[in-house]
Amino acid sequence: MTTDLLIFFGLAAVAIWTAICMLLSRNAVYSALFLVLNFMTVAVFFLLLHAAFIALVQVTIYAGAIMVLFLFVIMLLGAERVETRPSLPWQGPVAAAVTLILFGMMALAFSLNSQSPGAVPPVGQAFGSPAAVGEVLFGGYLLPFEVTSILLLVAMVGAIVLTRRQRSKEAR
Repeated sequence: MTTDLLIFFGLAAVAIWTAICMLLSRNAVYSALFLVLNFMTVAVFFLLLHAAFIALVQVTIYAGAIMVLFLFVIMLLGAERVETRPSLPWQGPVAAAVTLILFGMMALAFSLNSQSPGAVPPVGQAFGSPAAVGEVLFGGYLLPFEVTSILLLVAMVGAIVLTRRQRSKEAR
């Protein structure tokens, strides 16, 4: 086993552990902090793929800005502790069945793959650079990028309209 595979499997174990801790944590602040750790391990995965720009974006946007927003909302609403109660009894068995199906499909995909698991094709020098990301984003993915920007704009306007309606009803 090569050093790259050892690093990959070690990071994969950390990513899975932080994801499980995030889901099982009863404290919302701890859950958000575990999500930050998960984002950091994903950024290291990007670094291993020689995509430094994407790793930097992952850390600054997700682990930085988005998680600060999540923590601000958690603290503002006072939802640090989440009390769970058993809701629907069928959720556990359905989740276990879906998990088994997912792992079965992954095993099938790995068994049908003709390449060896360690064979990674070499990447170019500009892979993951801002110029390469911009070229792909504004070239082949221009339409989905623009649709996403319009969707975010509509969501922002909708949030403003809903907030103004609530404030006007409270004022009456």
